[in-house]
Amino acid sequence: MNCPVYLVDGARTPFLKARGKPGPFTPVDLAVQCGRPLLMRQPFASTAFDLVILGCVNVIQDEMNPARVAALRMGMGDEQVAFTVQINCGSGMQSIDTAFRYIRDGSHKMIMAGGTEALSHAPLVYNREATEWFGGMASAKGPMDKAAKLTELRPDFFSPVIGLERGLTDPITALNMGQTAEVLAHRFGIDRQTADAYAVESHKRLAAAQSDGRLDGEVLPVFDRDGMAHATDDGVRPDNSMEHLAKLDPAFEKPYGKVTPGNSSQITDGASWVILASETAVEAHGLTPIARLVDSEWAALDPSIMGLGPVLASTPLAQRHGLGVDDIDLWEINEAFAAQVLSCLAAWQDDAFCREVLGYDVAFGRIDRGQLNVDGGAISLGHPVGASGNRIVLHLANAMQNKGVRRGIATECIGGGLGGAMLLEAA
Repeated sequence: MNCPVYLVDGARTPFLKARGKPGPFTPVDLAVQCGRPLLMRQPFASTAFDLVILGCVNVIQDEMNPARVAALRMGMGDEQVAFTVQINCGSGMQSIDTAFRYIRDGSHKMIMAGGTEALSHAPLVYNREATEWFGGMASAKGPMDKAAKLTELRPDFFSPVIGLERGLTDPITALNMGQTAEVLAHRFGIDRQTADAYAVESHKRLAAAQSDGRLDGEVLPVFDRDGMAHATDDGVRPDNSMEHLAKLDPAFEKPYGKVTPGNSSQITDGASWVILASETAVEAHGLTPIARLVDSEWAALDPSIMGLGPVLASTPLAQRHGLGVDDIDLWEINEAFAAQVLSCLAAWQDDAFCREVLGYDVAFGRIDRGQLNVDGGAISLGHPVGASGNRIVLHLANAMQNKGVRRGIATECIGGGLGGAMLLEAA
């Protein structure tokens, strides 16, 4: 069975920049504040779903299986089955892909698939020696034993590492994600000025989308416990300039690196949901699809060049449907780093790379910059890792509808040396 699968609605929270302390929302808070109004605008009951799937990477200790916690808090019923998926940066896209396959195979009719992340809530991690000392103190018997244990205390025991820093370092190559972007910048000759220019353009595009109302309905405000409304992505800098970015030092490979805080994705908190439905569900509830999900592809490669994941996932996806670069009207490539996105574009135009790695006789071709991330991306709005893959699929569907085009691909690189891509068509 190969049933049609439709994206009928979706929404996300504003992406809120982490500012050195826990933000106002946990991962489930974000998922719930985004999901409740999305459910309220549907013509069916919130209990009508067959399944809820939520991507989340940094699950906090008070919210185990955040999909289930969020579903209960959103009033989806005690009988609502819900599970959480984790594939690093691809988690929000994995939730959609899993839902897509269930509906395509005919076992489910309607699924809510999302992604959420509160990177500002990443835990502090103590080193092994400190952990053993705390354990020893907890198990010490009597005052004398505790006093003896205190003599082993060292000041560095109280210098934990932010868990996010560990999580963004690949355990196989020992390279952090920024360093993998530097590897690609070197391989494809991406210079600092080109990367900075890409970053400036990302901010300008997001600012224009906000001011023109192109994100209305897609981005829903969230309200913190102090009653403050957060209505827009707060990392955007419309006045960003090449002069400003040129003053920033390389973040990972000093002094000559190409990757800086200004041309990298921002560390943020945010959530995104989409509603997927079968043809039967669309007809039963009188729904109007935004787009049709056609196919998906996952790929794996050397973790040290993980940023090329979009190339290895998207190209075979296009090949399988007989599509060339000119057949894709819009692209959403998650902007982990400007150098990483630019390297993907360069790889697609490289005859030798496409022949040796992708099996093409000639280069896949040039992607028109006017068709790529038309309303900005993670450099300007942020990259809450569990949510980003969901956001780019949702925004691609909305952008395709706004522009009246036929096909689009949403794709992303994934930490650990993976890539994901989804092909959408107009409904």
